[in-house]
Amino acid sequence: MPFEIIRDDITRVKADAIVNTANPFPTVGAGTDSAIHRAAGPALLAAREKIGEIAVGTAVETPAFGLPAKYVLHTVSPAWTDGAHGEEALLKQSYDSALALADRLKCRSVAFPLLSSGSYGFPKDVAMSVAIRAFTGFLLTHDLRITLVVFGEDSYTLARGLFGDLKTYIDDRYVGETEKAEYGAYPTANDRGRRRPPMRPGFAAKAAFVPESLKAESMQPREDACGAADEAAPSKRFSSLFDHAESTFTEHLLDLLKERGEKDSDVYRRAQISRQLFNRIINKKEYQPTKSTAIQLALGLRLNLAETQKLLHKAGYALTRSSKADLVVQYFIEHGEYSIVVINTALFDCGLPLLKTGGAS
Repeated sequence: MPFEIIRDDITRVKADAIVNTANPFPTVGAGTDSAIHRAAGPALLAAREKIGEIAVGTAVETPAFGLPAKYVLHTVSPAWTDGAHGEEALLKQSYDSALALADRLKCRSVAFPLLSSGSYGFPKDVAMSVAIRAFTGFLLTHDLRITLVVFGEDSYTLARGLFGDLKTYIDDRYVGETEKAEYGAYPTANDRGRRRPPMRPGFAAKAAFVPESLKAESMQPREDACGAADEAAPSKRFSSLFDHAESTFTEHLLDLLKERGEKDSDVYRRAQISRQLFNRIINKKEYQPTKSTAIQLALGLRLNLAETQKLLHKAGYALTRSSKADLVVQYFIEHGEYSIVVINTALFDCGLPLLKTGGAS
């Protein structure tokens, strides 16, 4: 899973590397730094002392000792002054340095706190914006599972600061339970098996009366004009239906790739799905993706809303007004924003399921 955002204690997250918001000098600071040293044990400080001073915007590694990881990546991020002293550029440099170090160490996964958002005083929406830029850029050229770990139920109100009128957009378009009861929900492939809405008062379902003679007749094989039983008629009728079948999801996806001249690697990286999954999809004509995978491929291809709906339709799905998660995706497509890191951050902030990035579909 290339990117996910979770609420947890970073010292409990299993990853190849855990990023620490380190002090420039080998002392234990407050917040995340203190928690990581406490969980790792005194050997971490001893290893940190051997390194000495760390410059702002750089990163170094030590073993993780008592933490559920191989490495601790110590990066010194900047403190906030007023935003006019290059703070954002230095913070981006801290993320970039830690990501590059994780790559050099051949890590497959890394867990980050939201750097500089605690005692260093960065406004949380600014800190999140910088993190999103760093993760988005890195994932376009690297395969690494990045987990952003936030702590506390009320610490982050990201959508308000980052995503403009997202909440208003959802409120204006969402078809809630009252509207669904009055107007009906938007049917999708996921609606199969759901309870049908109740009938209007005064109406009752009645079984159609069929005379026994007609029942018996309907069970007999039909005869053609020459009097011979037409045993192949059902298969012939279905064959005529198949003659008018539309292209499959995979066929339509291949057409889009050819039409846009896109490199496969660019698309599956932007979609944040694995190369293995992408190859399974394009090599199996009848492949049935999950809705999340279909949406991610639409984002990877940077389709507009109408093109996205058409691709989803090929898989039996749709973006509907009865799903707030669908409205979040629709909002970003309409605003020309295709970063899955951004969209998953907004989904997380709204308390909605994230797009399931990675290899499974």
